[in-house]
Amino acid sequence: MKVKIISIVTILSFIFGILGCATVPEEHKGAATGAAVGGATGAIAGGLLAHRGAKTETAILGGLAGALVGGLIGHYAYDAKKSREETAQKYNYQSSMGTMIRIEDVSLTPSTVKPGGKVDLQVTYAVLGASTNSEINITEVREIKQASELVGKPEVNIIRGGGTYSSTVPLFLPANAKTGTYSVITTVQSQTAKDSREMFFTVK
Repeated sequence: MKVKIISIVTILSFIFGILGCATVPEEHKGAATGAAVGGATGAIAGGLLAHRGAKTETAILGGLAGALVGGLIGHYAYDAKKSREETAQKYNYQSSMGTMIRIEDVSLTPSTVKPGGKVDLQVTYAVLGASTNSEINITEVREIKQASELVGKPEVNIIRGGGTYSSTVPLFLPANAKTGTYSVITTVQSQTAKDSREMFFTVK
């Protein structure tokens, strides 16, 4: 069933790619959560992947341009890696520090890919608020550049409790993707805290 869903989303994204994005239910612990290329695509993915009992909703905003026209942004997925208590202990966190965001790791897998291939844009980060019950509005932004030109900017808005999380956005390259080095600047931010990290992948 999963393969059929991906096929439908992929085909229709080329037809309706010019439309706005839709909001789709979020599923937890690394499950697929929804597509982000075109309003029709998002609506269909949301309808097929709706998860009863999901606490929040999220959507991937922003498409692809320039050297990545014709590519796709895949399904957002995340894992909770550490609890608030474990994360606070690791960073010796005190409530007087306010909201804290720390990117622990960024990976682009694989680092070298052929046109038409897939690169997983993954980030692991810690987030802590002053209260043990804090819910923080987080924005994950992945700016993709090729030869200093912005060719993609998938963005996720989500509510996080304190803890350490790992999230992934798959980037499906078009078959005619330009060869060369691409940079990905990953930023995780709230209203009062922010952290960024830059990594690179090569298309050849």
